[in-house]
Amino acid sequence: MASSGTGTGSPCGACKFLRRKCASDCIFAPYFCSEQGPARFAAIHKVFGASNVSKLLLHVPAAERFEAVVTIAYEAQARIRDPVYGCVAHIFALQQQVACLQAQLMQVKAQLAQNLIDSPRINLENIHHQWQGNNISWGAIISKLHQSNLSTKLTRFS
Repeated sequence: MASSGTGTGSPCGACKFLRRKCASDCIFAPYFCSEQGPARFAAIHKVFGASNVSKLLLHVPAAERFEAVVTIAYEAQARIRDPVYGCVAHIFALQQQVACLQAQLMQVKAQLAQNLIDSPRINLENIHHQWQGNNISWGAIISKLHQSNLSTKLTRFS
């Protein structure tokens, strides 16, 4: 039995799911415990097949196998949720979220710039240097706003 994987002599989760005897050199034993392993391995087996995953893990260096198993499990779950796009659907959703947040940030920067332009008390040349190269010193801008009593204009952004 695979006492190396579980310590109790019971088969690892993958072998339990496959209903086979767990060998002492089982490739799955270190990554699929006896208790939660069968449920976790079920998705992997359904999507990729036990034989394919076994062959894949044999080509991965031992130090990197845990990360490979985590990644394979994630991809299997994603493929079950979305058979067409799999984990790529999540990547697309994150890319759309980043684009939306970047657009919102640009809008807030434009509104802040307009508020700074509307104020005659602030030295715009100094503000321009702070905005160059995306090295914005928000602390300096806010302190200048406080000095010129414009902080009340920014309360609508909070």
